[in-house]
Amino acid sequence: MTLIDRLALFSPLDLIACALLLLSWLGIGWRIENAPKGKPSVSELMAQFRHEWMIEMVSRQPRIFDAQLISNLRQGTAFFASASMIAIGGGLALIGNTDQLVGVARNLSLDSAPAFVWDVKILLVLLLLSNAFLKYVWAHRLFGYCFVLMGAVPNSGDAPNAFKRAEQAADLSITAARSFNRAMRSTYFSLASVAWLVGPLALIATTLITLAVLYRREFASQSRQILQRLPADTKPPQTSA
Repeated sequence: MTLIDRLALFSPLDLIACALLLLSWLGIGWRIENAPKGKPSVSELMAQFRHEWMIEMVSRQPRIFDAQLISNLRQGTAFFASASMIAIGGGLALIGNTDQLVGVARNLSLDSAPAFVWDVKILLVLLLLSNAFLKYVWAHRLFGYCFVLMGAVPNSGDAPNAFKRAEQAADLSITAARSFNRAMRSTYFSLASVAWLVGPLALIATTLITLAVLYRREFASQSRQILQRLPADTKPPQTSA
């Protein structure tokens, strides 16, 4: 069976639903990270607070609180990375034994598609989960780099490079958070892509729901209003140096 013959197993609605999923995944990520200046996303607002956090860390003694924060962030990325790996393993097991899945899926969708179609649908889930796993791992490593830079920040704001070093740590923390957020979005859309096993209409519905949920959380949530109530102060204080 040629590639064209295999593609013919999918209906035009299947291709449209798959394209909508991928475009929504990429599009909402771009909008969140490149929001209009007058309407910043929660991710952009949190990036400003990460700068303020590192500025406050310069004069905080002791810095146990800051160390605990970074440690908790690393634990969160490690947890989601482990969960993604378990999910990937489960998906690979399904590809190796699709007979049982075909029976269940056919009962749900009344579809008589061959096993190759179900394998492709599972592969889409696995691709999104794999992308999420790699970004979780990278975020975990970046938070580790940030930990090292935080340790290099001088204990006094009078040191000539204290706030410059704090800014470096903040930028690394922001980069790690960006990778973590991308991984979370990939995880959300991987869950939405499971609906493709039921049919293309179900995939379209879950994609639109996931898109709406992400947009609301970033641009119309109560947490965003709270963050905007008092904007972050990212200007280092004047020192005697």
